[in-house]
Amino acid sequence: MKHAADQSRLARLMPSPLTSLVLLIGWLVMNGSVSAGHLLLGAILALAIPLLLAPLRGERARMMRPGLALRLLLRVLGDIVVANLEVARLILGPQQRLRPGFVWVPLRIRDPHGITMLACIITMTPGTLSADLSPERDHLLVHALHLTDEAALLASIRERYESPLIEIFEGGHRC
Repeated sequence: MKHAADQSRLARLMPSPLTSLVLLIGWLVMNGSVSAGHLLLGAILALAIPLLLAPLRGERARMMRPGLALRLLLRVLGDIVVANLEVARLILGPQQRLRPGFVWVPLRIRDPHGITMLACIITMTPGTLSADLSPERDHLLVHALHLTDEAALLASIRERYESPLIEIFEGGHRC
């Protein structure tokens, strides 16, 4: 019984240990120092910020397939590198070649965390930007710097990002 009470007390004191760790590391990296003062101030901020924001936090995400999440992360990082090169090639070339455009992406994913991750991935990938989510949360408006084939863009988003996110956050694969 005492062990459960201690865990509950610790959970109230540190509602998001991973966030606290990331905040502490981020603080130390930004300051470029691991001096006692920076460690102490970073630790205070790492504990205080999640505590202060805990009441605002919504439903926690449940990750069904963490291994797939890691593979998706590696895919996204690779896609960012490739997209940077493609965008550089496009913007250094004749401007009249660019064909910017908007496209509504129909969403199969329903988990709000998965939708958020999809929008973030699209925005982080150079050349595309998530611009809006329909009120029903079933379509995502995407702006592309160079939109030559809407069907190819939709298929790429669905296959490369949305399908893995469905498995990660919803535990299944939707067609």
